[in-house]
Amino acid sequence: MDYTIFNPIDLPCGRTIENRLVKAAMYEHMANFPGGPPNELHYGLYSEWAKHGWGMIITGNVQLSPQHLTLGRDIVVPPTLNAEDLKPFERLAEVIHGADDGTRPLAIMQLSHAGRQSANFIGGRPPFVPPLAPSSVRVGAGHTENRGRGAISDLMFYALFQVPTEMTTLDILYVQSSFVRGALLAYKSGFDGVQLHAAHGYLLAQFMSPKVWSLCTSKKLTTITCQSNIRNDEYSVAPENVTRMLSEIVEAIRKVVPTTFIIGIKINSADYVTSGSAEEVAREGERRVLDHIRTIASWGTIDFIEISGGDYEKPDFMACSGSQKLNRQAFFAQFSRTVMKDLHQSPVPFSSIPLILLTGGFRSHSYLQAALMSKHADLLGIGRGAVLCPDLPKILLLQLQDSKSSSTWADKPFAHEPEAVFRASKWVPSVKLIGAGVGTAWYTIRMRDIATSQIKNPRAEPPPADYNRGGLIAVFKMWVWFDSRIAPIWVLGIFMVLIVTTEVVYH
Repeated sequence: MDYTIFNPIDLPCGRTIENRLVKAAMYEHMANFPGGPPNELHYGLYSEWAKHGWGMIITGNVQLSPQHLTLGRDIVVPPTLNAEDLKPFERLAEVIHGADDGTRPLAIMQLSHAGRQSANFIGGRPPFVPPLAPSSVRVGAGHTENRGRGAISDLMFYALFQVPTEMTTLDILYVQSSFVRGALLAYKSGFDGVQLHAAHGYLLAQFMSPKVWSLCTSKKLTTITCQSNIRNDEYSVAPENVTRMLSEIVEAIRKVVPTTFIIGIKINSADYVTSGSAEEVAREGERRVLDHIRTIASWGTIDFIEISGGDYEKPDFMACSGSQKLNRQAFFAQFSRTVMKDLHQSPVPFSSIPLILLTGGFRSHSYLQAALMSKHADLLGIGRGAVLCPDLPKILLLQLQDSKSSSTWADKPFAHEPEAVFRASKWVPSVKLIGAGVGTAWYTIRMRDIATSQIKNPRAEPPPADYNRGGLIAVFKMWVWFDSRIAPIWVLGIFMVLIVTTEVVYH
C-alpha cells in the first residue's frame, strides 16, 4: 500500500478526505469579549488555510457554554439556532470550503466545554462564581508538583481558578443537550462534522480520567494533575461508567444528524500519565486510555480519534523499547503505534474502525511520511506548523513533484520556530506557568497578522512571521487588544492571566 501523504482515505461515515494533512485546532482568541460568533478575523484567517489544499480543517474550540470560556475571546454556540444566529457560522463554513483551486477541505467544528478549567473573571461568569465540573475539586489541588510556585503565582492561581460546583444529574443532561445543539449548529451551517474535545483537562476529559493535564510549557508538559472525578454514581470513573458521558453525547448527536455527518473525538494520551512516573504507572495509563479507545471504536459511530501529545522530532521516536524510561515523548510514540495495531485486530468491522489522527511535533516531510509508513497514524495533524506555514500542503506537493531535490528538503523543518521568545523574563522567575502563555500569545498574534492581511487583500501572501517579536511583547499585544465596551473586571482578569495562564494552543 502506498502511504503517501497525498493519498485520499475514506472515513467510516462514507466521506472521503482528499489527503492526510489536517489543520489541527488552534485557539484563535479573535471573538469579542465575552465570547461570541465568528467574525471577519476568523474569515480572513481560515480563508488563507482554505487556499492551500488541506485535507481537513478543524476550527479552534467552539464553546458550548458562555459561562465556561477559556480565555474570554472564544467562539460560542448561540442559545438558539435561528437563521440570524446561523449566518456567521455559515460564512465560516463557506470560507473553509471555498478554495480557489477546486479542492474542498472538510470543515470540522470542534465542540468544547472547559468545565473546571474555565478561569475566574474571563470565564464568562460573574467574579468568583464557580464553574461546573464532575466533582468539586479545584484545578491542581493536592498535587505535590504545584507546591513552591512562589507567593505571587500561588495568589494569582487561587484567584484565577475556583473550586468548581459538582454537577447534578440535571446539569449533566443540560451539557449533553448543549453538545447536541452544537452539532446541530455545525450541520445546519454547512460544516461536514464535529470534533468533541475530550482532552487537555476539559470537561469530557474530567469525566473520563481520574488524572488530567491542565497546563503545559512550550517545551514540555507540566503537570497540574489531581483527582478530577470522584463521583460515586453512574458518571464515575468506574470501568463500566467512565465513557458514559461521552457515549450518551455521541448517541444523542447521531440521532439528529445524517449518517454522513462526521463525528471525531480528541483524546490526549498524556492525560493518563503523570510526569516522571515509573514504568508500571505509565503502563497503567496506557492500558486505561487504550481501553477507552477500544470502547469508543466499538460503538461503530465515530469517524476519527485524534491523539495529541509527543514530538516526532525526538531521536528515540522510531525506536522506543519497553526497557527505556517512559517519559511522555516515548510514551506517546509507543502508544500511537499500539492503538493502530490494536484497532485493526479488534472485532470491530474494518469499515467502522475510526481513523487515527496524530497531532504533535510534526516539523518535516520525512517525519510525516514516517508516521504513515510506520502505521502510527492514518491522518497527520499540524497546529503550530500550520500557523507558521499556512500553505504547507501546497509546498509539500511541489517538493514531491520535484524528485531531484527531495534529498535536500525531506529532513528540513517546515519553518523556523520561535522557541527562544517563549522563555519567561527574569523578572517573573517564580511564575513557572508563564511560558505556556508566552507560546500561546506568540502564535495568537501570528494568526491575527494573517487574518488582518487577508482582510486587506485576499489575494496577498500572508506576512512573514515576526521572529523579532519578544515573548512578553506578544503577551501584551494579545491582551491589550480589546474593544471600548470592556468592563474594569475584565482588565483585572487579564492581569491575572498574564501571571498564571492556561495552555490552550492544541484545541
